[in-house]
Amino acid sequence: MQTTAIKMKRRKQRQRRLTALAIMAVAALLALAYLLMSLYFKNHFFFRTEVNGLKVGGKTTAEAEEKIAREVGDYLLTVQGRDGASYHVMGREIGSSYVPDGSLERALEEQNMFAWLPALFRENQIDVPTPMIYEEEALRQTVAALPCFVEENIVHPVNAALERTENGYQIQPEVMGNELILDQVIAYVGEAVNDGAGTVVLPDEAYVNPQITRDSPALVETLGRVEQILQAEVTYQIADYDEKLSAEQIFRMLQVGEDYSITLDEKKLADFVQGMASKYNTYGDVRQFDTSSGDTVAIGGGDYGWVIDKEKEALQLKADVLSGQKVSREPVYSQRAKVEGLEDIGDTYVEVDYTKQHMWYYEEGQLKLESDFVSGNIAQSNGSPDGVFKIVYKKSPAVLKGEDYASDVEYFMPFAYNVGFHDASWRDKFGGNYYKTSGSHGCINMPGDKARQLYEMLEVDTPVIAYYREHIELTAENCRISNAYSYVKVSDGDEPQ
Repeated sequence: MQTTAIKMKRRKQRQRRLTALAIMAVAALLALAYLLMSLYFKNHFFFRTEVNGLKVGGKTTAEAEEKIAREVGDYLLTVQGRDGASYHVMGREIGSSYVPDGSLERALEEQNMFAWLPALFRENQIDVPTPMIYEEEALRQTVAALPCFVEENIVHPVNAALERTENGYQIQPEVMGNELILDQVIAYVGEAVNDGAGTVVLPDEAYVNPQITRDSPALVETLGRVEQILQAEVTYQIADYDEKLSAEQIFRMLQVGEDYSITLDEKKLADFVQGMASKYNTYGDVRQFDTSSGDTVAIGGGDYGWVIDKEKEALQLKADVLSGQKVSREPVYSQRAKVEGLEDIGDTYVEVDYTKQHMWYYEEGQLKLESDFVSGNIAQSNGSPDGVFKIVYKKSPAVLKGEDYASDVEYFMPFAYNVGFHDASWRDKFGGNYYKTSGSHGCINMPGDKARQLYEMLEVDTPVIAYYREHIELTAENCRISNAYSYVKVSDGDEPQ
């Protein structure tokens, strides 16, 4: 019995050893198989591996590269523009061919050969460059034939600019457009093909771009300058008037050049100043004058009154506007009257009634002197000039000279060229109708004491209003020069009537 038990025990021990040996043998075989597979994947890609979308599982790098090379004919490069449009370049169109660069070898070296078993249960994606070479002329022709280079598809760039609106200026933004530079596109596409890229996004450098954008300093500064100028205002200080150059008028004159120069339209500026002169100049205006006799006469001509210097006023106005400031000033005058306002004669003046041969001198509305006189000889075409004048100067004593005479006088007060008030010691009668046939050469002959009194009271620039009550035609040279109201030109060869 004991012998049998021992035998049974030994048999079981032997079976266990055999089983263990079997297990060890299987494990060894499995380990060997795993090792052999691991050694296989040292030179082969895991199953279910894709390189750039191509299945290369179980292939060596050489085999994978060969497959990639076969697929190069189907290579497609997508070219994306900034306007959202996409264009395509095919490998076969540009004669492309794959040029391995060691990327696959490096990818395989990075593969853990011992991890092949877990890799069986997942997809292994590998992205590596697939550099290619191409035929340069074929690439140029292919790119040049893309729809983006067809004229009807091209939107050319437009510079940002100042745009004139109804009442101001604003920046018109630039148009970027989609006009591509062929050589630039060829360069970017060629680089993408060399890298084996599937997509290339064209940068702004590949485009013809606007040179001036909405943020360009020159444009922004010009708009600011324009806006400042449109805030300008010129108010004229003219008594009894309210005259102003408004922002609207400035806007109509404003001109902005393509070089961002800012100026004013010279014609519109001159028109405005001319309008000012027409409105405010009183030189030579026909006036309704209330006489000392109680009636009203119309008298114009002469050289008295306000005169705007149009050229200088235009220059000053232009400077004021371009300064962008609010300015208040009087116009630039070339001649000023004694009194500002609508009634520029005022209440201090000399009134001369040639028809009545009588004069009056008023000072601040008060009659200070009146006198008969003898004026220019009508029969000899020496009629005295009529109009509105001013005392030019005073001289005592003086010598009056003409072509055929020279007369000494104590007091001389000219108002119209060489015509003026003076004493006439050679006369003993004044007033009446002496002037028609035996008058002066044009001056106003006065009694000595009256001339003296007038000389003592009268100031230079005092207005002189001289008029006839009947129609008369004056032809003397002093009447022409002094802009006499009744002056008429005599044709050459005609005798004065």
